[in-house]
Order: sequence, then structure tokens, then C-alpha cells
Amino acid sequence: MPVKVSVVIPVYNPGNYIEDCIASLRRQSLPPDEFEAIFVDDGSTDDTPARLDALAAEVENITVIHQEASGWSGKPRNVGIEASRGEFVMFVDNDDYLGDEALERMYDYAVANGADVVVGKMAGKGRGVPVELFRRNHPRATVDNAPLIDSLTPHKMFRRAFLDRIGLRFPEGRRRLEDHVFVTEAYLRADNVSVLSDYVCYYHLKRDDASNAGFQRFDPVGYFANLREALDVVEKYTEPGPTRDRLFRRWLRNEMVERMRGRRLLAAPEDYRRELFTEIRGVVVERFGPGVAAGLQPTQQVVAALIADGRLDDLVAFAEWESSVASRVEPDGVEWDGGVLRVGLSAELASGGTPMTFPAEGSAAPITEPPASVEEAVDRVGAHSVAGFKRATVELLLTERASSAQYFQPVEFTRETVPAEDGRVRLVLRGTAALDPATAADGGPLEPGLWDVFVRVKLGG
Repeated sequence: MPVKVSVVIPVYNPGNYIEDCIASLRRQSLPPDEFEAIFVDDGSTDDTPARLDALAAEVENITVIHQEASGWSGKPRNVGIEASRGEFVMFVDNDDYLGDEALERMYDYAVANGADVVVGKMAGKGRGVPVELFRRNHPRATVDNAPLIDSLTPHKMFRRAFLDRIGLRFPEGRRRLEDHVFVTEAYLRADNVSVLSDYVCYYHLKRDDASNAGFQRFDPVGYFANLREALDVVEKYTEPGPTRDRLFRRWLRNEMVERMRGRRLLAAPEDYRRELFTEIRGVVVERFGPGVAAGLQPTQQVVAALIADGRLDDLVAFAEWESSVASRVEPDGVEWDGGVLRVGLSAELASGGTPMTFPAEGSAAPITEPPASVEEAVDRVGAHSVAGFKRATVELLLTERASSAQYFQPVEFTRETVPAEDGRVRLVLRGTAALDPATAADGGPLEPGLWDVFVRVKLGG
């Protein structure tokens, strides 16, 4: 049989963490003669090379390539592409694993939709993964009609002929964000990208020893130099305007603003905090026009404005306020009714453990100028929260404790403005949901096991 999928796994000293990856490959529903697994050992110094050689001798569709350490994942992935025989190439990290039907489902979906890239639903065990992208199947996704840019890790399926036609390979060497450069160009040049959301295809794991590459402290100068290369790709394949601003916003939000706010900023050592701030501000001032920050949530707009204005001390003070804010959700009747779990709830924001209050009148004016003080910044966020309360939402997300697979559940809710002291108001969301185990997994039954119910509150950013 022709090889449908080549799975490329870069390997460096994974220890026992590689066992889940190997086991998931051996459990695939796609017949073994229709896919191959190529492990590219990038100079491992543990017992992994011998373990993989023994595996390859035992399993016909597994190949191992040994090479000297290259310093990062780009070169071993490229070596795997060159060695691949499949119609599609799927990238998997050695400490992650696949859903048992992932290769079969993703390949069939790619063929059915003529896709050059297939993005399969992800679950994160101890680490974050995109959520909004996987609300539904999206057979013809673009950066304009779907939040593709939220998912820039390489753990996707790519048509090999597409990669060869445009000459796309990973940047090599000891560097960061090589996957951002690769995936962004793939999204912007593919004839079609398909998002498969009705099955968890890929499981991202945070290792107990916290040694995943993405969790390591990094050199800010090198990191943001590499980030500029991803921005260069966007500039090369888009025109100035809303699309480019929206794509740039992903890096401003995730790689810059989120590093300069809340507990994440406060946890950084002071010297490292200052290094990050200097490099981030350089990119913000140099590369981003006003339309990029304008689409952020209010709290993020404040942080972006303070970064551009060079005010690290005010960023720290604003982060101290933000870290005191949390959603407070109270169950209001939880009961089984004819095999369906009915859940009532109320949700609002709290600061320091007490309900937050807001000005009675809101303002949706964009935060284009930096606030004069942290107090003014907090007032602006409060006014935006009131003005945008009609867009506030409360959602239920059902999560399997063992695998971290997630499924949205429908919620009927109302928004209530409750009078408080001094002419201010509280903003309260009240909702009810019906969780049917027979249909809660995107229309299918839940797997047996423990499931947690999480509430997501969106209010004022």
C-alpha cells in the first residue's frame, strides 16, 4: 500500500516520556502499512537511541535516524521530511501523543476537503491549548474566517507535495519560534486549511520535570529577533490593513502583552523583567501601528499602551491590581433530572475576594493614549466593562480529568446590572445548563471516567 502519512518525531533525551508517544503510534486505527513513524534522534545522550533501535527492529513501519545534536527541533524535522514517503507529514513531539484514530481521521478529512494543512483538535495536560479554534469543524478555514493564528505549534498534518512546491522547511539551529515561521507561512500559502474539531487528535503534555522546551527561561534578545522573522512572513504574504493587523495582534497579545501583565509579570525576577520589557518595547514601537493594539481587550490595551510609553513601574502596579481580580462562580442548584445533569450558576468578577463594582455609566472609547496613572487605567477598564456588558458571556467547558479532552456545553444565561453602594453597580451573569452524558461530547457520549465542569467568564477583558 502507498504510505498515506509519515509521522516525524524529533527526539532528544526524552527518557520515559517517549513511551506514551510510542504507544499511541502503535494503537493507531490507520493500518500499519499505510503510515510510517520516523524518529530523528538529535544526539540524545540517554538510553533513547538504543530503545528506538530495538523498537525499529521489532516494528516494520518505524524508522530511526541518528544525527549529531543540532540544538533545536528545526533540523530533525527537516531531516524527517526528506526521509518521508507519505502523502502527508504529521509532526509529533517526543513527549506528546496522538489520539488512537488521529491519523486516520485527519488523513480522510484532508482528502475529503483537498487540504494542504489539517489542524486537529488538541488537549493540554498541564499546559494551555487553543480553545476557540475547535468549537466546530471548519473544512475551509483561513486566517480571515477562523482563529487559525491561535495555533502556531507544528503538530499538524501537512501535504508533502505542498511543502515541496513552495519550498517550505523549518529554520534550523539553536533558536526559538521556528514553528511560528513555518506554520504562519503554511497558513498564508496553502490552497486550503481544514480544522478537525470533533475528535481529540493531539495531546500536549507538560512534563513533571518541567523540561519541555517551551517552558524554559529564554534569552529575550534572541527570542524577539526570532519573533521578528515570523512578523516578516506576515508582511511578505499580506497587504497592510485589517488582516495584517489581526495577525500581528496574535504576537502582541501572546508573546508581549501577556508576559507583561498579572501574576506572570510579578513572578519574573526584576532583572529578567527589565530585559523582557526592553526587547518587547523595541518590537512594539518598531513594528506595530495603532490598529494592532486597537483589537485587544481593555486590560490588554492598557498594558500595550504602557509598554509603548516605556512605563515598567506602572506595568508592575497594574499587574498587582490585575492579580487581585478573579471570576467568582456560585452553583445555584445542581441536580440529576431524567439522566441529565442540570446546573444553575451565577458569575461575576471579584477583587480581593469581594464582588467588583463598576461605574453606572460605561464608555467604549478605545484606549489609544496611555493612561496618566494606574488608577485611571483601572477606571478605564471598569468603564469598558460596563459598556461591553452586553457582550459578556458565561460558558461551561466539560473536561475529562485523565486526558484533558474538552467539550463546550450550551448555557442559557441573562446579564443583570445590580445596584451597589455609592451609585456603582455589580455586573452579574446568571445561567443554566443541561449536561447530557449521552450527547455532551460534541453530540456523542462521554467516555467513562471523571469529568470536571469549568466555567469561563468573559467580562471586560
